[in-house]
Amino acid sequence: MTKPSTILITGAGGEIGSRLARRLHQQGHQVRALVLPGDPLASRVADTATVHFGDVTRPETLAGPLAGVDVVYHLAAVLLCENAVQFQAVNVEGTRHVVDAAATAKVGHLVHISSASVVYPRTTHYSRSKRQAEEIVRACAALHWTIVRPTLVYDREGGLEFKMYADFVKRYPLLPLLAGGRARKRPVHVDDLLSGLAAMACNPISYGKTYNLSGGETLTLRELAALLLERQGRSKPVLSIPASLGGIAARVWGRLRRCPLLMEHTLAGLTQDADLDPSAATRDLGYHPIGVHAGILL
Repeated sequence: MTKPSTILITGAGGEIGSRLARRLHQQGHQVRALVLPGDPLASRVADTATVHFGDVTRPETLAGPLAGVDVVYHLAAVLLCENAVQFQAVNVEGTRHVVDAAATAKVGHLVHISSASVVYPRTTHYSRSKRQAEEIVRACAALHWTIVRPTLVYDREGGLEFKMYADFVKRYPLLPLLAGGRARKRPVHVDDLLSGLAAMACNPISYGKTYNLSGGETLTLRELAALLLERQGRSKPVLSIPASLGGIAARVWGRLRRCPLLMEHTLAGLTQDADLDPSAATRDLGYHPIGVHAGILL
């Protein structure tokens, strides 16, 4: 374990941020949590971190929380949104503000949580915003930095995108799968993700590197759907939908029902691979993730 540090987590009110705060607190670190003013999710971290209210889109709110900090975990981001302006404001310019403020505060290490979607050949507003954010982090010579690309995060209850997919699989008598559900994924259990993240704090071996924190097993979305149904003792016939028709359905259904699974970013995730190799994290950080067949039962 690295020596105890003072650590700030942006986006600490979220599911991953609050669990990371708990994990780092248990390891003896002094944790600060940056949450939006008035955010009721601040209560998630009140017992494991010192709560600071701020907004990554307002750089004047960042200097106080960053004073005396050794490590920043930058998780704050917008995911389920169809507003390109908001992606730019939060994911791109918000990251720029955090990087600049951390450099000014002479923070030793910034760990930036990116996305597996940056490798998608067919980009979205979200994936492009995360690519731009990575470029901002890499361009900062005043900070030691590490970039992290998690894949589909889950636990027994499911992460945000994982849970949306699980709910979709259960919903209909037929299982409609874009492009036959051939997209390949490496879902990562939240405990493995947290272990990988915690191993980076002030760890020189991680400086200047990009890590895939993915799971220990690759499977297609069709195989993942079958696993989720098997867990419930069920099976369903599959209806394969061409990806082109999925795009049309998404535009119509999205306007009518605002279905999160049919937003641009999540639709892209249903048709593109996120089979990222975690071997660099295994080599440097002792990262040994379990497969989803085992992890979904934990």
